[in-house]
Amino acid sequence: MTEPDFRHDVSVTLVKSAAADADVLFAARVSTAGEASLAELDADPGKSKGLINYLMRDRHGTPFEHNSMTFLVQAPIFVFREFHRHRAGWSYNEESGRYRELEPVFYTPAADRPLVQFGRPGKYEFAEGTAEQHERTLTAMESAYRHSYAAYQEMLAAGIAREVARAVLPVGLFSSMYATCNARSLMHFLSLRTKRDNAKVPSFPQREIEMVAERMEAEWAALMPLTHAAFETHGRVAP
Repeated sequence: MTEPDFRHDVSVTLVKSAAADADVLFAARVSTAGEASLAELDADPGKSKGLINYLMRDRHGTPFEHNSMTFLVQAPIFVFREFHRHRAGWSYNEESGRYRELEPVFYTPAADRPLVQFGRPGKYEFAEGTAEQHERTLTAMESAYRHSYAAYQEMLAAGIAREVARAVLPVGLFSSMYATCNARSLMHFLSLRTKRDNAKVPSFPQREIEMVAERMEAEWAALMPLTHAAFETHGRVAP
């Protein structure tokens, strides 16, 4: 049996994009300039920073939809279960355990990942936990992962269909998907899946999906710096 790989990180790769601050400008100005708004395709977006801020502040959202970003995301299945709650403005294609043999790559928390939960639903808080608790977590997870993947391999070797054998695998197994969105749908995702002190509406995401969100945000900020800055300035509220 292939030796399992235990990971505490996630991977996000920007595969392709058609996204720039100028995309917001030509889309917004069609309302007043009609076909003349095409001139904004080559305009300097820095000169129209105020318009982007106005659109963000007053939540005129549709001009932020005329762009596209496709990411390859590699993360545990439990992250994708949360991710797929975001449906408006997103498209997904994920690898299938029906058609390929799944690799033994599993998630384990890093040493600085808070482990202890207390409080009540809606107001949970987390503490780091002790070194002993972290060691117990790793031991339990790795043991369960090894056992489940061994059972999976045994079923495959016995001729059991992949779509049946995969049922023994846990949600800590890594999967891969392409996720395509526009800036508006991404901002909505970020508003819910990141925790920031400057956010007007507080959010309390699970750390693992926040790790994905942080990497997506970094890629988007490089593509559309003025739009990202306006998002930050106005409290990380999606328009």
